[in-house]
Amino acid sequence: TMNVEHEISLLVEEIQRLGTKNADGHVTVKFGVLFADEKCANLFEALVGTLKAAKRRKIVTYQGELLLQGVHDNVDIMLLQD
Repeated sequence: TMNVEHEISLLVEEIQRLGTKNADGHVTVKFGVLFADEKCANLFEALVGTLKAAKRRKIVTYQGELLLQGVHDNVDIMLLQD
């Protein structure tokens, strides 16, 4: 079984590693950067599913429901909590 909490904690670490702090002090990263990252590709079987789960838990936020590679590469994913 997939441990969603564990996946989300890994996702938070990767967003912190790849992202940059914005003016509000929140770390943001483009979806395309996360998706294209080799370490993320190896870590997450279902990056989009993990993002959706994290969004439901108010750990990250982003525009839209479903993120698709290519189409949504420039969508900012913002970390709401560390």
